[in-house]
Amino acid sequence: MYTKLTIPERLKDLRVVDKHLTLEQLAEQTGLSKSALGKYESDDYKDISPFAIATLAEFYGVSTDYLMGLSENKNHPNTELQALHLSDDMVELLNSGKINNRLLCELATHPNFQRLMVDMEIFIDRIADMRVEQMNLVLEATRQTVLSNHAPGENDLYMRTLELGQIQESDFFSHVLHDDLDSITQDIREAHLKDKTTADPQPTLEDVKEKFEQAVQQGSQEEMAIHEFCDRMQIPFEKISSEDFSAFLRILSLSKLFKNPNNMRGKARPQIYHGMKKRKKK
Repeated sequence: MYTKLTIPERLKDLRVVDKHLTLEQLAEQTGLSKSALGKYESDDYKDISPFAIATLAEFYGVSTDYLMGLSENKNHPNTELQALHLSDDMVELLNSGKINNRLLCELATHPNFQRLMVDMEIFIDRIADMRVEQMNLVLEATRQTVLSNHAPGENDLYMRTLELGQIQESDFFSHVLHDDLDSITQDIREAHLKDKTTADPQPTLEDVKEKFEQAVQQGSQEEMAIHEFCDRMQIPFEKISSEDFSAFLRILSLSKLFKNPNNMRGKARPQIYHGMKKRKKK
């Protein structure tokens, strides 16, 4: 997850997410060329003219500082700190770089965050404690009365129901707050699936079994290791040249993890080159 958007990312985010425009439409509405706009949003971005900065900032309705990555505020660049009602400790934390401020903003601006804050306030200020305690007292008084008058066994259905019906406010609110936070973090997690820094989806059991079977069909422990390495490093196995494959095998022959490392030195196993004859030299 990005802690800070780059200039190209900010420009593309404003165009696609905020304005829902294509490059052609943006060029028509701003008077800037499509090619220049495309370069500004590309990964190899190098420079942007002052005229383009001013034009795009005015068009998107954001500050030039935000556009150039100098501020995280799009529309409130000059908000007074006092108006935010932040404590000194909070200001120090936000300036420390120890937390992901962008993620904190996403949490706080999520539609369900207000519910989380309300539930936290109810728990912290013990607003609902009295009601919970009253309910528990009624259930326990009923249970004691039945025990005194009828002496049912410990595993009696109704006695156990009256016992389990009593709850601790800390246990109850831990579930409530957990559910509130889960709904927020799951939504943010989904929103960041396409981020460059988000890990790729993990293979399923069927994927692993299929790749393992393919490796086994190649014949040797060494080849299985190469298949596994290529898979983990996202290297197309079929693009490895015969020379590179042989070099890889010679390196693996030095490993103590294989049963007969000396068998590979200066030799070429028949099954190893069986599938390599059609490989093109690179």
